Amino acid sequence: MTASNDEERLVQRAQKGDASAFAEVFERHQCAVYRYIYYRVGDASTAEDLTSAVFVRVVESIDRFVYRGRPLLSWLYTIAGNIVIDYQRRAARGVMLPLDERLVSGREDVEQAADRAATQDELAEALTHLTEDQRLVILLRFMEGMSNEEVARTLGKTVGAVKALQHRALARLHRVLGSKSL
Repeated sequence: MTASNDEERLVQRAQKGDASAFAEVFERHQCAVYRYIYYRVGDASTAEDLTSAVFVRVVESIDRFVYRGRPLLSWLYTIAGNIVIDYQRRAARGVMLPLDERLVSGREDVEQAADRAATQDELAEALTHLTEDQRLVILLRFMEGMSNEEVARTLGKTVGAVKALQHRALARLHRVLGSKSL
């Protein structure tokens, strides 16, 4: 059975109300959706909450989903993008972000944790300078480790379009991150 047939059957089971199918969708895609959201909002706690909202929306709207051969993950990214936009519209300006829990618990070297958090925050902020398509390509290629062909299939684009988006995104990130070091 091919991966697309497996995924189509999974969607059909979920549409019939099979709780184990929803659990499998969550298990397969929760990490990717979380990372996508985290790099949009830059806060772990908020990303967790919004990731949960994505899967609540999946349960609520799976009956309207029509499988067309594209990975289910592309639909999840669309839902996640909409939820992030809604969140950002409602978010108050100037809200203090919580201290990273790893720093509070002392489970890892404080300096290393602070450096890692600063790097993640800097990357999350730099990603806001990209278009939505560029951001998705970067996340899928480098955070999810997908090939250009897999990214193209997920986003419904040609491989050439993915390569062009990746090139423009990396150039933009280089400019944004390079200007911060000056």
